[in-house]
Amino acid sequence: MSLAIPFTMDKKLVTLVTFVSVVGIGVTIILSFHYSNIILEDRIMDQLLSESTIRGDSISSLFNSKLQQIQVIGTDPMIRNLINDLNTIEDDTVLSERISEKRIDFLIQIQAFESTIGGSNDLENVEIIGEKGKVLFSLISAKNKKNFLTDQKFVKGMRESFAEITLGKDDKRKLVTVTTIFDKPKDKEAIGIAIVTMNTQSLDQILLNRFGLGNTGEVYLVNKDKLMITESRFIENAPFHQTVDTQAVSECFDNKKNFHGQYNDYRQIFILGSSNCMDDLGLILLVEIDGVEVFQPVKNLQEKIIVLGIVMTIVVGIAAFFLSKLISRPIIKLRNAANKIAGGDFDVRTNITTKDEIGELSNSFDQMAEKIQDSLIKIREREDIIKQQKDILLQFSEYSSNYCVCFVDIMGSTKITAKLSDLETSKFYAIFLNSMATIVTQNGGIVVKNIGDALLYYFPKTDTSEIEPFENMLKCCMEMLKSRIKINEALTFEKLPEISYRISATFGPVRVAIIATSTIDDIFGTTVNACAKINTLASPNTLVVGESLYNKIKGINGYSFEKITDYSIDAENKFGVYSVKQKT
Repeated sequence: MSLAIPFTMDKKLVTLVTFVSVVGIGVTIILSFHYSNIILEDRIMDQLLSESTIRGDSISSLFNSKLQQIQVIGTDPMIRNLINDLNTIEDDTVLSERISEKRIDFLIQIQAFESTIGGSNDLENVEIIGEKGKVLFSLISAKNKKNFLTDQKFVKGMRESFAEITLGKDDKRKLVTVTTIFDKPKDKEAIGIAIVTMNTQSLDQILLNRFGLGNTGEVYLVNKDKLMITESRFIENAPFHQTVDTQAVSECFDNKKNFHGQYNDYRQIFILGSSNCMDDLGLILLVEIDGVEVFQPVKNLQEKIIVLGIVMTIVVGIAAFFLSKLISRPIIKLRNAANKIAGGDFDVRTNITTKDEIGELSNSFDQMAEKIQDSLIKIREREDIIKQQKDILLQFSEYSSNYCVCFVDIMGSTKITAKLSDLETSKFYAIFLNSMATIVTQNGGIVVKNIGDALLYYFPKTDTSEIEPFENMLKCCMEMLKSRIKINEALTFEKLPEISYRISATFGPVRVAIIATSTIDDIFGTTVNACAKINTLASPNTLVVGESLYNKIKGINGYSFEKITDYSIDAENKFGVYSVKQKT
């Protein structure tokens, strides 16, 4: 058989202090983690926003400068004359010969273009396309070769200059700028186009500088086809092969808006990112960093706080243990003294002299023990008297009389009170029972007792042949029924449900028990039992009476009587039950 380990005061104190310590540290950890995350996220997002803005502006400036540079070719008079001269030749053989002849003239102008742009190391090729889609000049080769723009319809229909990043035949990325060449500025159809192909060294200098972006931060460009067109930090061969369909990309190309926040990147990794939507260039620049790296300092801080919290909890627990022993020692002494007094040893004294509440309690305890010891003799002297009084209390006399007995009961009170609190239930019954008892008393009745939600009362003056006591009984019952309006108003004021109730009354022999310890007589017998039984036969807010009472009151004016049923006490005994209504 196992014995339960007592949960003593010192254990309770240690448990309480440990609990408070753990809760306090836990709340500290949660709040520090939460606010640290918010502060760190705000700081990183500000940094990413700054990076996306600065680098995005740099990309836009780079593209715009390249477009401005290529305008030199489109507005060069010599180049326009050369193009016009070659465009008039219909025969391909003759055209090829003339292109070879004119190559040196084109080259002189292109070299002048290189000088204008500062002899850029980025330049890889310059091509001039005629209006029929023929390549009139190329730095790489003078031969007639195909280009992605060598289409007569494309040449004539093109109006605006543009720049884009493409993938060359050597699988290297190229920055291509294209401008139209018009014979005259107001012409509607171009006589040719100029295509300048450069490497992406300048672009990579902007994007591949990851200073300040940690171990997982990266900057890259995505085009309208949702393809990554620059290098990835994590995936090889990403340009023009890696699809990027993230929330930031959709927000740019669908709504032309920048996006800053948390989302999953093209690797389906949780990141913090900021975008710069360059819809006019058909590009979006993304600056992103992995969320794990961002929030790792907070996680490290949280782990340190947890370790510190455990150490603090242990220290506080040890201190609480020794403190609890110091507090519980005098209490244990008081407990032992109380046990001795319970065992009959009234000579015991605690003699605790500490200047605190326990010392005061000890002093009161010692005084109590002394008074109990002085009172013990007196208690024993009075034992005989108490025994005699007990014999008297247990004796009662009985007599029987014919009385009118009544019973009022709330309908459906069990269902009503099931939804109420204990305090609301007390108010509910108090309003009803007190109201009923007051009316009974005012009309000469005697309240015997309340039985749950019902009240039992009788009229002692009905043990007579006179009709007046019965008239008072009927008047009382009718007042009780009419008082339902005021009772429900009182219940509504207390925000309690309204009620209906019913009254039953019988007449016959009643045994009255007079108890020495009570000022109220108790009644019992078959008349009382029958009154309680027929109560269930009454309709809501009505009065029903037994046949014996009906015979007494049927001649009273102002009331109507209607038999509603017969009530059987047993197979041989039954009586009629009548509904009573007051005439209007």
